[in-house]
Amino acid sequence: MSCNCGSQSTFRDPVTGNLACTKCNILLEFENYDAQIGGISGPSGTNINIGYAGTGSVFNYKDRKIFNAKGSIHKYTLVLNIPNSEFEVTSMIDRITHGEFGQGDWFDVLIGACCYVVMRRDNRVLPAAEIAEVISCDVYELGRMISRVVRFLDLNLPEMSIAGLFEREINNSQCLGKLDDDGKERMKKQGIFLVNCAVKWFLTTGRRPLPLVAAVMVFVAELNGVKGVRIGDVAKEVHANVATCKLRYKELLETLVKVAQALPWGKDVNVKNVLKHAPSVIQYMEMKSMEKKHEGEMIEFQNSGFDLDDVVSDCLRTEAAYRDYENCIEGLDQHSDMGGRNDDPKWDLVKADKLKLSHECLSLIYTNFSNEVDRSQLNGQSGNVPRRERNTGSEFDECRDWWNGKSELTKKLLLKEILERDVGYDAMPPSFTAGCLANEERRKRINAAKLRINKIMHPLNTDSGGNGDLCIFEDEIPRKKRKRTQAPEIDWEDFIIETLLLHQVEEEEIEKGNYNRLLDLHVFNSGVM
Repeated sequence: MSCNCGSQSTFRDPVTGNLACTKCNILLEFENYDAQIGGISGPSGTNINIGYAGTGSVFNYKDRKIFNAKGSIHKYTLVLNIPNSEFEVTSMIDRITHGEFGQGDWFDVLIGACCYVVMRRDNRVLPAAEIAEVISCDVYELGRMISRVVRFLDLNLPEMSIAGLFEREINNSQCLGKLDDDGKERMKKQGIFLVNCAVKWFLTTGRRPLPLVAAVMVFVAELNGVKGVRIGDVAKEVHANVATCKLRYKELLETLVKVAQALPWGKDVNVKNVLKHAPSVIQYMEMKSMEKKHEGEMIEFQNSGFDLDDVVSDCLRTEAAYRDYENCIEGLDQHSDMGGRNDDPKWDLVKADKLKLSHECLSLIYTNFSNEVDRSQLNGQSGNVPRRERNTGSEFDECRDWWNGKSELTKKLLLKEILERDVGYDAMPPSFTAGCLANEERRKRINAAKLRINKIMHPLNTDSGGNGDLCIFEDEIPRKKRKRTQAPEIDWEDFIIETLLLHQVEEEEIEKGNYNRLLDLHVFNSGVM
């Protein structure tokens, strides 16, 4: 070892213990390094880790596990856009795992379940499908974990608001991002109204709510003339299946067609043109929902102080107010000749039923009348109907403003409050209706199977004239070409029903459709004692 002076001879200083040059007496630095050499019982070094500093030869496994777990909680709450709930989620997981936390795929599912429970407990909306996509797990697996968390913590979660879910999705939608605030607010109220009506029609019973939310979003966009909104794009945004969204959209249209049957032109409404008639249908539903109950019954218009017959008669007999759009209104001129201008006859309801008026005519009449009459008078106060002023200007644009938005169904209501409302149509749950139809179909199959069994077991008792009957006097009948009637197809379900009938299974049990259970009980295990 050499010094700066070039001398290579050194000696150790007795005071400091460092080496010094014999020529210039300069202490040589870093020459007193003592290597930490030793075995298990030797001196320990310093281990520095991210976020921790301490002494020890091995980093603590529990500390590293907790640190990684909290990092995962922070990451998922940040991706789900709920950073304010990170402390609550961490506390809930700490309580569930007794401070041990965890690691692995199951712990990610637990984080997602706790995020859902925290948001649901605070009456905030966070779809489970969105959580499942973020943590890369199945929705059913996440649902099972949510149930376990709720049972373990003994929680009573509040009722989930599908209207709140629709409001969240329409606010975060990229397809509707170009709309102004007024248009989006209008669509939001219309969508919440339709969602609440769908809840009353049991379209969400036992089903995932996101496909219905997507269907209502697409329907409202088409209703307001928003271009470029496709059901596939909306389904992708709300994390729902496209096929299921299309099915909910079809069910919504079919239900609106049933509601429209109460209108005078309801027989002309079908699934293909229901979107064209939707303003009138929704207006009718909104009016029905705003009717007030009095001693358990609906208030009729006769109790409001108005003579509805005179109002309609006056609207129809006023020719001058509608002369600018006679082409739009069918049959208006014919009805105007029924009464003179000086006399004021009562409206004959029998003759009104025979009139064929288009929906544009009735919508225009109602719009002009509602613009002149105060709504507070319609709710029960008495008053006189003001006479219509003659106007030469076009009023067709006013009839387009069909949405009122003052119904209680435009708000987020509880299920009990929704079911108490009347929207002009009461439907049964689709699953119940499908079950009744399936029972009728199985009953027909049972009767047909009984006829086939009886025909084979008792051929002499069968009636003649069937497809399988034998003709005894063939020679007496002239041979003519007969059209062969195709025999009804028999599938696997018919064979199963025949087998169960032969094993003397009750018909009521067969109607339920639990074939596997009945086969196990009466067929395959019939010889087991």
